[in-house]
Amino acid sequence: MPTRMIKTMALLLGISATTLASATENKPALEIKQLTGDFYIFTTYQVYNNQPVPANGMYVVTDKGVVMLDGAWDPTQNQPLLDSIEARHHKKVVLEIGTHYHSDRSGAFDFLRKKGVKTYSSLKTLELCKEFKEHEAEFYFTKDTTFHVGKLEFETYYAGPGHTKDNIVIWFPKAKVLYGGCLIKSADATDLGNVQDANLKQWPETLKKLQQRFPEPAYIIPGHGDWSSRRALIHTLELLQRDKRNRNETGKK
Repeated sequence: MPTRMIKTMALLLGISATTLASATENKPALEIKQLTGDFYIFTTYQVYNNQPVPANGMYVVTDKGVVMLDGAWDPTQNQPLLDSIEARHHKKVVLEIGTHYHSDRSGAFDFLRKKGVKTYSSLKTLELCKEFKEHEAEFYFTKDTTFHVGKLEFETYYAGPGHTKDNIVIWFPKAKVLYGGCLIKSADATDLGNVQDANLKQWPETLKKLQQRFPEPAYIIPGHGDWSSRRALIHTLELLQRDKRNRNETGKK
C-alpha cells in the first residue's frame, strides 16, 4: 500500500495521531510467530480506512545469518524487529528482499541498508520506487533469481502483474513455503483491498501461473491478514472472479 495513499486517506477521513493510537492500542505493535522450523512471520500495523491493518513479513534463520522478506510496515518497529531477532536467535539480518514497491514492502530499505543489511528488489521494483519516491534497495536482479545463504536456498519468481505491476513471490523449495506478499490475499479477506495500482485483468492469469509452478505448497504467506490457510491463493482467485462479476453488473471497466 503506497505511503501517498495512506497519507491521503488519513486527510480525507480526518484521522488524527490520537485516533491512530487508539485504533491499535489493543494490538501489539510487533508480533512474531513461528511458521515452521527456522521460518518466522512478523506482523506490524498501519491504519487504513480508520482500521488497523496488519502487514506480514517473514524471516528465515540460517547458519550464515537471517534472511528477511519485506520489512516492518510501521517504521518505528524496524529496530525492535532487529533487536527481537538478535535476542531470540543470536544472529543478525544479513539480507532482505522487498517484493514490490509499495511502502509496506519497500519502506525498510533505507533503515536496513544503514544497518549493513544487503537489500534487494527486482529491477521493476527499483524503477517504480524511483518513480514514486519510495525507498530503494541497494541491489537489484533483472530476472528470476536463486539465492543461497548458508544452507538455505530460495528463488524469486515474477509471474506477471496483479496487485502491482512488479509484485514477485519467493519460493523455498525444501520447506515448500510460498511467500506471496500482496499478490495473494488471505483466506479470510473479504475484498481485494487496495487496487489503486492493480491490474485486475491480468491478476487471475498471474495466479494461475503460480498454481502451475508451485502446485503443492505446504504454506502460503499473504501480505496481509491470516496466514494459516493454504486456500489463500484459491481464495484470491475467487475474490477476483467476484470483483469481475460486480464490475460487469455495474458497468465498470
